[in-house]
Amino acid sequence: MIIQGTETLTSLIHIISESLLTPVVVILVIFVVLAILCLGGAINEYISRKPISSQEFEKLVRDISFSKSPSEIEENVSRSNLFDWQKDILVKIANNHDIGIKARKALASELISSEETRLIKKTNKTDILVRLGPILGLLGTLIPLGPGLAALGSGDITTLAQSLTIAFDTTVTGLAVGGIAYLISKFKKQWYESDLIDVETLAEVELESLVNQGE
Repeated sequence: MIIQGTETLTSLIHIISESLLTPVVVILVIFVVLAILCLGGAINEYISRKPISSQEFEKLVRDISFSKSPSEIEENVSRSNLFDWQKDILVKIANNHDIGIKARKALASELISSEETRLIKKTNKTDILVRLGPILGLLGTLIPLGPGLAALGSGDITTLAQSLTIAFDTTVTGLAVGGIAYLISKFKKQWYESDLIDVETLAEVELESLVNQGE
């Protein structure tokens, strides 16, 4: 009775395992397409990126620091080579010069935090591919091995060869997807971290300048 129950469960698990192979392969193909699209987007973003140079950044810090009015700060920020989202944050801080010091700091913190969240979401897709790509590759490796080993036991070399081919192909595909996605995520996070540090530094300089203007 127990043996029969165990055999039934084993057969059920075997059926479920084999039925997962096609969805795994289909999802891997989708992941490959997504990885290629993400790679193209990252290359395009890298080519179009024109971050502010260290000399320009130093000059902007001095210009903001020695600004005599919020409108002058806004003018210096607007004509700089910062990214548009960086300008928006700094301009919003300057436009709220009439509120209290603590309120301005809270506003600046919230604006930067919101932008950081937005930038993190831009890497969520590749972060998912980094984890799921190799996992699906491993599933695609293990699932065909069951029928392959069974075929080996019966002397069916052709079925074994087909199973091993699928196993190797899915492994390579999953690792390739994970590797590409990892590189994209790594470089994008480095870019965004540098951009956030720049805007945080400029926001602190701007807040100090607004305090000095109010004295």
